[in-house]
Amino acid sequence: MFEAENLRDWIGLPVVDDEESKIGSLESLYFDTSVDVPAFAAVKVGILGGQKLVFVPLAGAVVAPRHLKVTYSKKLIKDAPSIGTDGELEASQEPEVFAHYQLEYSTGANGERRLGRR
Repeated sequence: MFEAENLRDWIGLPVVDDEESKIGSLESLYFDTSVDVPAFAAVKVGILGGQKLVFVPLAGAVVAPRHLKVTYSKKLIKDAPSIGTDGELEASQEPEVFAHYQLEYSTGANGERRLGRR
């Protein structure tokens, strides 16, 4: 496994946890707007009719030819803040996403939101 240059190439592929248990599929990426690097993955979980997107940090994530491996447990990820598959992460939800993983959160110098979807 190795770090990815362009995680967009893994959109649609499985996301696995630190024990290689499948969580869901990579739906989209959220970039840290202060440094312009991928910070969180939106992962599609659930079964038809009950699917949602959960957020998982990408720090320490690695890729293999057929999946993206993250450094957090499946249980922690499944309990993460989520949105509908057709929804957008609101700026007011960002602190909750960071807090779930015990990560420090701050807005930009002028109050800009921290995450941007690409």
